[in-house]
Amino acid sequence: MKKLKLILPLVLVSTMIFSSSTISYAAKKNSAETPKLVDEASIDSVISAMTLEEKAHFVVGTGMDVSRVPGAAGATYAIPRLGIPSIIVVDGPAGVRIIPTRPGDPNKYYATAFPISTLIASTWNTTSAKTVGNAMGQEVKEYGIDILLTPALNIQRNPLGGRNFEYYSEDPLVSGEMTTAVVDGVQSNGVGAAIKHFAANNQETNRIFIDTIVSQRALREIYLKGFEFAVKKAQPWSVMSSYNKINGTYTSESKGLLTDILRGEWGFKGFVMTDWWIFEKAPVPVTQMKAQNDLIMPGGTLTSNVIEQPNIIITAVKNGTLDEKVLDRNIRNILRIIVKTPTFNGYKYSNKPDLAKNAQISRQVATEGMVLLKNDGFTLPLNKGASIGLFGNTQIETIKGGTGSGDVNSGHIISIADGLQATGFKLHQGLLNNYSAYISQLREKEQYKPYVSLLGKVIPPIPERPITISEINTAVSGTDVGIIVIGRISGEFADRKNEKGDFLLTDLEQNIISEISNRYHAAGKKVAVILNIGGPIEVASWRDKVDGILLAWQPGQEAGYAIADILSGAVNPSGKLATTFPMTYSNVSSAANFPGTPPQNPTKVVYAEDIYVGYRYNTTFNIKPAYEFGYGLSYTTFEYSDVILKKDNVDKNKITILTTVKNTGKVAGKEAVQGYISAPKGKLKKLKLELKAFRKTKDLQPDEKEILKFELDIKDMASFDETLSAWVVEKGTYEVKIGASSENIKGTASFTIDEDIIVEKVKNVLTPQISISNLSK
Repeated sequence: MKKLKLILPLVLVSTMIFSSSTISYAAKKNSAETPKLVDEASIDSVISAMTLEEKAHFVVGTGMDVSRVPGAAGATYAIPRLGIPSIIVVDGPAGVRIIPTRPGDPNKYYATAFPISTLIASTWNTTSAKTVGNAMGQEVKEYGIDILLTPALNIQRNPLGGRNFEYYSEDPLVSGEMTTAVVDGVQSNGVGAAIKHFAANNQETNRIFIDTIVSQRALREIYLKGFEFAVKKAQPWSVMSSYNKINGTYTSESKGLLTDILRGEWGFKGFVMTDWWIFEKAPVPVTQMKAQNDLIMPGGTLTSNVIEQPNIIITAVKNGTLDEKVLDRNIRNILRIIVKTPTFNGYKYSNKPDLAKNAQISRQVATEGMVLLKNDGFTLPLNKGASIGLFGNTQIETIKGGTGSGDVNSGHIISIADGLQATGFKLHQGLLNNYSAYISQLREKEQYKPYVSLLGKVIPPIPERPITISEINTAVSGTDVGIIVIGRISGEFADRKNEKGDFLLTDLEQNIISEISNRYHAAGKKVAVILNIGGPIEVASWRDKVDGILLAWQPGQEAGYAIADILSGAVNPSGKLATTFPMTYSNVSSAANFPGTPPQNPTKVVYAEDIYVGYRYNTTFNIKPAYEFGYGLSYTTFEYSDVILKKDNVDKNKITILTTVKNTGKVAGKEAVQGYISAPKGKLKKLKLELKAFRKTKDLQPDEKEILKFELDIKDMASFDETLSAWVVEKGTYEVKIGASSENIKGTASFTIDEDIIVEKVKNVLTPQISISNLSK
């Protein structure tokens, strides 16, 4: 993204003003006869009283200049005479995104920056995810907001996806269950969540116009499945359609996606809104309305296309190309949600959410989602009060989260250096001072100065500080252990690169690891690496040089404290990977088809890997990853036993699996237990294994056991048969595999299906318009 500084944001803000007072209403009724929106039962009479002009403007947002909540993403159109207020929506995958300062107001309106979604998924704990959602929802409500534009649950199809940090996992079950938990937490406050981006929005490169070419099976089993879980289980108030096309049709114009699947098959009861802004050659309002994309956002006066949206709708109704009943239907979808909102119900918000309490939630969840990747010779936890030679720029400029609409304006960020010192560790002060001076000097240079862009503050990354041999030797002689921090940041608008400084370490970073490790090891001391990153990087070329690796992810505003909690042993690491770390980028199943063709400005991307995404590919094709899906170490050990399978005597379509987990180590800890299914060979191609259930134990004391129960439905075993347009369970023997990771299976059990079962017939929609040479085993 180019350095636009303040010019673009000021222009945008100044043009996003749109007032309902500028609309002249035709055929107004006098106040005595005008119905008012008072509840759901009054909706139809209110719609009948709306003029065509009011209807057309109601299904288009009013822009991003929201005076009540500066920094909000947008608002809906108010019709005061009918008792319809404007409701407010804000960005929020990692917390409420608003501007902390307001003109003429000395108060600050900060929000909590929670850990990124990838870290939350790495907790494998839906209770923790719900706790985060609840805290977010409380801030939404107390800041006078109605709907939080979160969670984002697109599949991490490729590790270079720029926005992967906003998403949960490469697996749809993890994505769907975490989303369900967060939505439940948010909406428990009486505010709404809007899940996004629906669907197959798995890259940033040309995301607005890219055509995703994908088989119906992969679409149903991988890219829609998480949304299906969340809609059926949590009923989010809203769904945001994505920019991209799916098999030739823009998602916001797709009746098959938004009406047939989302509402018809899944029973969605809320309203659908577009992603932000409409551009030339993008979807048109009339087709969007017909598809049941109810609300076009953000509206306002950003472009001529946006200005014309209501007029296009009015003209279409008048010339008969859009049935006014379609418009009424979409308005009804929106009003059914509006009557639930705090704004409609007159909630007196405080503008004072409990940020102190939520900071502690952020810290606790951050520790639970960090993943211990390596711990040779019990390098971690560190001894109390240990002295540390801390290396790396990111010890000071610690990355709390990604950039773009997923960023949060928090009141503080606890750096790794500050967090370690606050916990009682002693940092080599000469080394720390040198890093501080280096960073301060570079930040004074024009190319490294932070600036404000459309979506907030941008801090250009500065080159890693070179380390002299003399500095390393001094640190070795004066400290107990060496710790190297490697940082990476990515965000909206651009995908990552398979290049040095991004997926690959730079030559300098490689050299720093080698030199520091050699000298600490020569002195009989150990070295650990902290990865402050939002997605996988290459680790195989350097991991053998160090003794320990802590994947801290981007852990939110309390980063330094949370990392110190793990390094000190105050918290036993229990996070596990919800995304695979490949040995090399070429080992990624989508590497040859990301981000699409032509490479410079792709117009289409073919999902030729089909259903073989992430661990599904690795396990089926025997591709060894650096760290597999579900992997994560602990400061204790666990024993699995007694995998028992029971069929339900009442409901023959349900299976219960029991397994026992025992803490066999010396300290308390939690274990994330995973249940996989291996399906028999049949007409449909099958994966070696698929995750079908997961649970996290309580905090088990040494020698304590817990029996975990998993319940599976018959549809959990089904594959999508494109020829039948149905979910089918093929006959044969199915293996249940209970594991500590996708490659560390601890026990198995099996059951047999005697005949093929058609579980569910669905509409034949979203068919590829071109042939796909899909990967096959």
